[in-house]
Amino acid sequence: MTAIDLRTRYLELDLPHPVVASASPLTRSVEGICQLADAGAAAVVMASIYEEQIVAAELAELALLEADGGTHPEASGGFFPATVTERSVLDQRLETLRRAAERAGIPVIASLNGVSRAGWTDFAGQLEQAGAAAIELNVFRIPADLSEDGPHIDRECVEVLRAVKASVGIPVSVKLSPFHSSTGHFALQLVQAGADGLALFNRFYEPDIDLATLRPQPDFDLSTPADMRLGLTWMSLLHGHLGHTSLAATSGVWSGDDVVKYLLTGADVVMSTSALLRHGPQHVGVLVDGLRDWMERHGIATLDALRGRLSAAQRGGDPGAFLREQYRAITTSRRL
Repeated sequence: MTAIDLRTRYLELDLPHPVVASASPLTRSVEGICQLADAGAAAVVMASIYEEQIVAAELAELALLEADGGTHPEASGGFFPATVTERSVLDQRLETLRRAAERAGIPVIASLNGVSRAGWTDFAGQLEQAGAAAIELNVFRIPADLSEDGPHIDRECVEVLRAVKASVGIPVSVKLSPFHSSTGHFALQLVQAGADGLALFNRFYEPDIDLATLRPQPDFDLSTPADMRLGLTWMSLLHGHLGHTSLAATSGVWSGDDVVKYLLTGADVVMSTSALLRHGPQHVGVLVDGLRDWMERHGIATLDALRGRLSAAQRGGDPGAFLREQYRAITTSRRL
């Protein structure tokens, strides 16, 4: 039997295998993160910290303090309304990160979703101080302003990355949207601006419409393996063209075979959320065992021998022409 070496490297972190738990409700608490670590996750991305949520909580507490400030002169030294928490929302999240980093025994990557330049950089610095092994910039940017063009949006994201990189000393990755006008060129811009890694792709949870109330209805649908297709395409196109930048694949990972597919196109790590939410933290073992079993059956001993074998760089030729031929073959198939 072939001895299988699943070791990989992501964001300068040496990992025993490529299966990483991405940001989700499971990674919001110390207990959840430790459960994933005990189940065998190589690393964990902590649930995102949102700047608006932190600012709103701080403003609410400030308003309560100001409203109560004139109730009694003697109270100014230490009396606070009962509804004001002793620690801010940010303090609580930082404490969760600090404890998880100490207890989990695996790298805990912080996920940050900011709005203002100061928010991105200030919170990133605090996450580093709390023990984050790296920071993932969860950039959610819908170009709702019709006067904004694509290059302007790209520049904003690149400037955020540069500012965060200048404010911390740990690796920084960017979780990309697939909706940039030139995804490959944008990825290259991020790498040139100092990105240590890219995660493909961010999922956007668009609201449905409730016909009974005639209101938008927030909805959360778990991903399916079909959601991998876009990520597989772009992973294949980017692998081998971004130097030593780490590549993470996310969305649609439910089985060991899904992990294999992403690795074949060039991923350094493969992240899962939906399958872990559905099946629980123990499903990490199913993904790792499935990967190992596939490699044993095919006589592949290391991830280096597997990674990128089906990337555009390995195939050679014109990748645009190859993708066009695949499109033609699919749309003219008799199975349609």
